[in-house]
Amino acid sequence: MTANDVANSEAPHKLFDTLLVLDFGSQYSHLITRRLRDLNIYSELLPCTQRISDLSFRPKGVLLSGGPYSVYDSDAPHVDPAVFGLNVPILGICYGLQEIAWQHNQQNVLAGEKREYGHARLSFERREGEALSQNDLFQGIADDIDVWMSHGDKLSQLPDSFSAIAETSNAPFAGIAHRSKPYYGIQFHPEVSHTSRGTKILENFAVHICGARQHWTMEEFVGTEIARIQALVGDKGQVVGAVSGGVDSTVAAKLMHEAIGDRFHAVLVNNGVLRLNEAETVYKTLTEHLGINLTVVDASDRFLADLKGVIEPEQKRKIIGRNFIEVFQETAKKIADEAADSFKAGDIEWLLQGTLYPDVIESIAFRGPSQTIKTHHNVGGLPAAMHLKLIEPLRELFKDEVRILGTKLGIPENLVWRHPFPGPGIAIRILGEVTPGQVEIARQADHIFIEEIIAAGLYRRISQAFAALLPVKAVGVMGDKRVHEQVIALRAVETTDFMTADWYPFDGYFLKRVSSRIVNEVSGVCRVVYDDCAQNPSHYINMSGTSNVGGRGVYEAGDQRNVKKSEANEAERYKEGQPNSHLANDSKDQRSIANKLAREEKRQNETEPISKEAMQSQADPTLPARNHGNEPSKGAKIDAEIQQEEEEMLKKKGIKK
Repeated sequence: MTANDVANSEAPHKLFDTLLVLDFGSQYSHLITRRLRDLNIYSELLPCTQRISDLSFRPKGVLLSGGPYSVYDSDAPHVDPAVFGLNVPILGICYGLQEIAWQHNQQNVLAGEKREYGHARLSFERREGEALSQNDLFQGIADDIDVWMSHGDKLSQLPDSFSAIAETSNAPFAGIAHRSKPYYGIQFHPEVSHTSRGTKILENFAVHICGARQHWTMEEFVGTEIARIQALVGDKGQVVGAVSGGVDSTVAAKLMHEAIGDRFHAVLVNNGVLRLNEAETVYKTLTEHLGINLTVVDASDRFLADLKGVIEPEQKRKIIGRNFIEVFQETAKKIADEAADSFKAGDIEWLLQGTLYPDVIESIAFRGPSQTIKTHHNVGGLPAAMHLKLIEPLRELFKDEVRILGTKLGIPENLVWRHPFPGPGIAIRILGEVTPGQVEIARQADHIFIEEIIAAGLYRRISQAFAALLPVKAVGVMGDKRVHEQVIALRAVETTDFMTADWYPFDGYFLKRVSSRIVNEVSGVCRVVYDDCAQNPSHYINMSGTSNVGGRGVYEAGDQRNVKKSEANEAERYKEGQPNSHLANDSKDQRSIANKLAREEKRQNETEPISKEAMQSQADPTLPARNHGNEPSKGAKIDAEIQQEEEEMLKKKGIKK
């Protein structure tokens, strides 16, 4: 049996009951997969163009996602008709419902007279009192429910052999079901949190209709994955592991160490674009706390030389990815040569990477509405002549699942909850040429930002935060001198799955403190802005796109714009179901507003204050120990100085504060 045979035979979809999600490009597609995983049901997402005959497994059921196309357009994507020959239950969501209807009769779908975005009331009974046929999809849901809509098209008529099972005021066929086959369609999105009982609907489909077992847990995964690794590597095989100090590579390294012990060799490549003191801190953490053998390779000069003059983010990624693999191959050979005469003797054939499922989803390119946003450093852009075979034990997991797994493996909490850091490092947080000087500016600013977030007790609330160096300069006055220096953009987001995210609403005083420290402590910076765009993090988390300075969503960190008022206005628009003029199907802005409301509700429900011990446990291990006693931080000192200056100015003007 070959390594590929072993890998495929032990893949989760061969070991766990699996639901297949076919993606038509919806912003919510990954959420369907996430909600099923939350129900302890394994699910995989594949492009809508997937050939059913090429599947290596038979799913327990299939879900067709939403999408931004009109099903009747000439270039609209369509599912392989063979999906209906699998003889498994099928649930179409939004576009997926229209696809089922279109597959039965192309005249069944038309453009609606009114678009429907936001909340709608789903009824299981016609307004005139005529009962709709009921079935297992809405089992346990007796009353009308609020659902989340995002569509312009709708069914013009029921497909043959289907019955209506739900409606809204604008969509008389908001839910349909085949009379004899387990085929269902719903016009709304059960996967988003704003559909009440949405999880119950997915559970009804997955558990009661498909008969899927709820046995997907990290406790089950650990044992099966260790067995798979051991089968792949064999009794003599050696693995060289890519580690960075982040949660993904740390959990992957610990899992590999549990599986094959000392035959695993961890390697940290210092590519010259790591965080402040990263190489030293990671070495201490992995060797002292986790007992992992770690080799640190300083290749910073090599990487920076190849990055010289490069501006394009995608080119940076590929340069870093190519050098990364080459360094690993060279290091693997050295490790193998050194171990030639020892009990560790054996060829190093495998390269460990901490690839996650969002990385895989993000890198899928297919004909249809979704486009590859970037080449992920773990998935694409690798040289064709790579001499090591990839082993990716976390490839099927989302970030929150990785953290649960890390906890099960005994990894300290502060490592498990550490903010992610991109493989290409600070290079893609510098929007311009990467030079040692620019790296140092971005690195110092990022360190200050994270330090203040920790001091404020916000580290665990925020999913990722960083500072980026923009390719613009600003005029300012520092001391008695006019300067023309660079601009730092701060970004902080909240997310659960790292597929959709919303910006974190810092108060103005916090931003003033951070910007004051950066301008005063980082040479070459005279202005700081904060990015408050609510976007898919694959665009903005790594700051690899173009700058928004001067446009919507970026404002100076020190300005006193009323963020809460802006959020309240958006929330009112959301409650009334009024879309903005630029909204389309699966609108990002509607999702952003909804995320804000959910986040605010979560905060209001948090009744217990964060303890001092809990705040200290949030500390990033890369940061030096801070004094949490009576000694104020640098930021607190700056706060006091700013407050004193304001009071003195008001006093001179005869104004009482």
